[in-house]
Amino acid sequence: MPTAVDAPLLREAVLEWFGQHARELPWRSEDRSAWGVLVSEVMLQQTPVARVEPAWRAWMARWPEPADLAAASPADVLRAWDRLGYPRRALRLQECARAVVERHSGVVPDASEDLLALPGVGAYTAAAVQAFAFGRRSVVLDTNVRRVLARAVAGVALPAPSQTAAELRLAESLVPEDDATAARWSAASMELGALVCTARSPRCDACPVAGLCAWRAAGRPADEHAARRRTQAWAGTDRQVRGRVMALLRDAIGPVPAAAVEALWPDRTQLERCVESLLADGLLARDAAADGDEPPTYRLP
Repeated sequence: MPTAVDAPLLREAVLEWFGQHARELPWRSEDRSAWGVLVSEVMLQQTPVARVEPAWRAWMARWPEPADLAAASPADVLRAWDRLGYPRRALRLQECARAVVERHSGVVPDASEDLLALPGVGAYTAAAVQAFAFGRRSVVLDTNVRRVLARAVAGVALPAPSQTAAELRLAESLVPEDDATAARWSAASMELGALVCTARSPRCDACPVAGLCAWRAAGRPADEHAARRRTQAWAGTDRQVRGRVMALLRDAIGPVPAAAVEALWPDRTQLERCVESLLADGLLARDAAADGDEPPTYRLP
């Protein structure tokens, strides 16, 4: 159970730290657009800022409005996504752009229910867009914020593998009432988790709430959920195989012969499984030869 916390003091310390240490990111600039914030949030899912920032700049230069992305070909979208990973996010973002055009005349909506109705937008992304694009009070609870609250307030090393209702209640109780401060708190607590209260090597000596931290006060106990956390090496996984296939197709000028795809991976069964999954996800297209006797070719959709 969470320990007692001086919420105003905690917020004040984190907000003051954020004023001095916040990174200058393009989706935080004064001239940011709601569309730019939405794109950044989709790109930042499971991908670090250092990889996202150049991709985001190129993306926004090419497709500055939802209507621009909506009109693009899926193949161009996937090529632009490049190596950000989880390329289904790219197609979902395009679906989202089309929905914004069709339902909201090309303008990203600010109401929670409208955001949640968009393809690929879940509770976290909707809350983040409300806070960071529109300056609204919302509960923005990502991995970084969960970790800060788990340590500083609940006194545990890391939050549970899956978000709990208790976490959501705790996070909501700490969000300031007024919109502007609430939005800044969301950004500040997230930044603290990203830069200082990191998962593996927390920099407690640089933390603005070290003196308030329940985890430190408890002697920094070990992660009680360590045995439940899934870890998987990249090498040899289906993700690696899918990534190789996608990289081959992104770099290709035209359709790729089946033999070139087959040469990518020695385990034919695994390769075929990955190709079929890419086809099912809409990330790959397979064209039969005109005469029906030659092997098929592959291309981006």
